[in-house]
Amino acid sequence: QARLVESGGGLVQAGGSLRLSCQASRRTFSGNAMGWFRQAPGKQREFIAAISWSGDDTFHADSVKGRFIISRDNAKSTLDLQMNRLECDGTTNYYCARRDGESWRGVYVCFGKGTQVTVSS
Repeated sequence: QARLVESGGGLVQAGGSLRLSCQASRRTFSGNAMGWFRQAPGKQREFIAAISWSGDDTFHADSVKGRFIISRDNAKSTLDLQMNRLECDGTTNYYCARRDGESWRGVYVCFGKGTQVTVSS
């Protein structure tokens, strides 16, 4: 059964850092690209980072480029998002997602339940 479980969220001050992790089942993770999305209350979901199966090709949205770094450990079936210089934008839910295929480009078909991040001033 496909399963993605995010962790690492919490409360942090603006300018601080957090590291989010996503634990996937081997079946879900193996051979597939992975990504991170976020959604604040009342706003559309935003695609912010992605990584190919090999880890050689990554994407970071302009809104997070230079501050967030996506990475993966294929041996552990984990996906991480290092978030630095967090901006004061309230509470946002971050979701780990998987797509079918090695490239990060395309539709993401499986999402975790999310982890909440609150950035305060």
